[in-house]
Amino acid sequence: MFDNEVQQVVLVEDRDAVRVVTLNRPHRRNAIDLPLRYALAERLEEAMTDPAIRVVVLTGAGQGFCSGGDISTMARQTEDKTRPRAQAAQRVIRAIWHGPKPVIAAVEGTAFGAGVSLAMACDRVVVAADAVFSTAFTGVGLAGDMGIFASLPARVGVAHAKQLMLLPRKLSGTEAGAIGMAESVVASGTALSSAMTDAQAMAKAPPLAMREMKALFGRWPSDPIAMLDHEVDAQARLFDTEDFAEGVAAFQERRTPIFRGA
Repeated sequence: MFDNEVQQVVLVEDRDAVRVVTLNRPHRRNAIDLPLRYALAERLEEAMTDPAIRVVVLTGAGQGFCSGGDISTMARQTEDKTRPRAQAAQRVIRAIWHGPKPVIAAVEGTAFGAGVSLAMACDRVVVAADAVFSTAFTGVGLAGDMGIFASLPARVGVAHAKQLMLLPRKLSGTEAGAIGMAESVVASGTALSSAMTDAQAMAKAPPLAMREMKALFGRWPSDPIAMLDHEVDAQARLFDTEDFAEGVAAFQERRTPIFRGA
């Protein structure tokens, strides 16, 4: 969909087993319009099904990560017109959450509104110390989407998430890291390179185990007792894999394992 726009609004680069997916609307601070929603979802879905790719790094071109929804493309409209637009945004998050591969956000510059949602949806967030976060949804009379009512409370707690949403304020990357919105705070201009270091480490991990881990975390929050059964199911599947046998053999032979996802 929007084939002519895909190459313009989303860039893809493979670095060995890591796929770097870049929002590429720097003239709009990578604001999310409808073509970008479709293109980003498609690129993420492709990465999740590509056997050569083990980790995805998500970043933005130019000076910012993502300034949120593109307000210049918004106007009052009826629910039947709004719903497909909103569902297209949620498709991006479904690709991240349901996909079997970890996704790392590399955040420089601004992450506002849906840009915060997009970063929070990732499995790991690497942020420049001078980056700026703000939920900002209330500024345009909206509540928020792209999973933020699940991801933000999971990261910072429900009480703190409420304050960030109800009373939006600007947080530096350092402040965001201090409250759990990011796992790693790095020097300005190094978010992508730092995220790549993390991604390359993850790419060496057994991909089948990573898939099961993502699926299990995807069930959170759930009944703790039910989670015990889900963990048994995952372990049972993994014990009957070549990767598990390779891990055991490498341990016994005192060498680094080579996982092939088999």
